[in-house]
Amino acid sequence: METDFSVSLGPVRLGSPLIAASGSVGSVVDFSSVGSLEVYGAAVAKSVSAVPWPGRAAPRIVPAGSGMLNSIGIPNPGVEAWLEDVMPLRPELPVPLWGSAVGESAEEYVFVAKSLALAGVVAIEINLSCPNLESGSLFALDPEISARVVGAVRAAVDVPIGAKLSPNASSIVPVASSVADAGADWVVLTNTAFGFGIDSETRRPLLSGEVGGYSGAPLKPISMRCVWEVHQALPSLPIVGCGGIAHGRDVVEYMMAGASAVALGTIHFAEPKAGRRIMRELERWCRRHRVARVASLTGTGIPW
Repeated sequence: METDFSVSLGPVRLGSPLIAASGSVGSVVDFSSVGSLEVYGAAVAKSVSAVPWPGRAAPRIVPAGSGMLNSIGIPNPGVEAWLEDVMPLRPELPVPLWGSAVGESAEEYVFVAKSLALAGVVAIEINLSCPNLESGSLFALDPEISARVVGAVRAAVDVPIGAKLSPNASSIVPVASSVADAGADWVVLTNTAFGFGIDSETRRPLLSGEVGGYSGAPLKPISMRCVWEVHQALPSLPIVGCGGIAHGRDVVEYMMAGASAVALGTIHFAEPKAGRRIMRELERWCRRHRVARVASLTGTGIPW
């Protein structure tokens, strides 16, 4: 049996349920020579701001058990310089390029989003949830602030937009509901969770920023909880599940929990071509279970 692997995220149709997550594939252009981008439905570039951000000093990324801690600070050259470097090479990519906007105010998000949209990115992810900014605060912890940012971006651009949220919110459903009401076409659940580690020899925190974002396999149950809760409360809201995906069965489980698509992140650091393997595993699972359309898996998890 041949399986149809296309899925929809609101107005966006993807040829594959796999998305290359922002922060793990660089500008996408620089990842294309080492990754297997042809198996992805879209690839999201690393977040950019209105002006250059230097990022944090080393150490800013370290292994932590079976996961990874990072406190990078989103170093980037600013959106205008980024577009000059990246967009001329976009036609060579085998996958739709999505931009990712970050900022310290709604006005900065709008400036970045408008710049990305005018340059021709297919869609924009609004990164409300990075826990490694200098201020230490997250827009995604507050439903009203998150809605204000998303609403401002929605009014400024015509391209589809998604909001990347945080598992650190006291309750994820009100935040997801607020950004959906403000105009987000989908939500990404989730970004990293707050984490910390210390070196027992030096007695120093593992990261120069001390508290950072924890990602990798241990994040999966936390992110899947967010997907499940949001889908149960808002079944019509498209969701991109993100966190700890390393195998085809992870894709299946996220979709059963309510995701329409999934984003691969940390796995790329250890296995740049992981998407190809995961897609093969997903194909085998669908064939074994006689699944004609992978999109039919979304939300089929059965509550007790």
